[in-house]
Amino acid sequence: MSRSNFNVCKFYGFVAALTLLGSASANAGAFDGYAGVWSGNGTITIADAGTERIRCRGTYTVDAAGNGLHQNIKCASDSYKFELASNVEAAGSKITGSWSEATRNVNGSIDGTISGQDISALVTTNGYAATFNVSTRGSKQNINIASKGELRAVTMSLSKN
Repeated sequence: MSRSNFNVCKFYGFVAALTLLGSASANAGAFDGYAGVWSGNGTITIADAGTERIRCRGTYTVDAAGNGLHQNIKCASDSYKFELASNVEAAGSKITGSWSEATRNVNGSIDGTISGQDISALVTTNGYAATFNVSTRGSKQNINIASKGELRAVTMSLSKN
């Protein structure tokens, strides 16, 4: 796999992890009401390649307690296509988990915090990291990811179908 494809895969892993972390609540399970199908649009910015529109569709499954979330997501831009799976657990204000991207055989970890319906986290793999912030209000979710690597930014607006 080329370095460029590997970095793209890592960044998409961050996108997948990020979309997992949307609907947090202090009084209920962190992911209560999150199960279902989400879709939306946004942009991805790649160093030396510019910005492209991106489209995503994901299916989320929540455990009975509302604190475990499994996600499968497919995303595509004009130049990229990927399939991701993530598992996230919430305990109090902490979030931990893992993600994998099957077509490029890459995986990593997720560590973050929940404050109300807002999430801040760090996603890592093989010495590469990205920060992300998620804000969920009802059936709408806004996602912002930043990295200093080849893949610089992702912004997404998702809606629960």
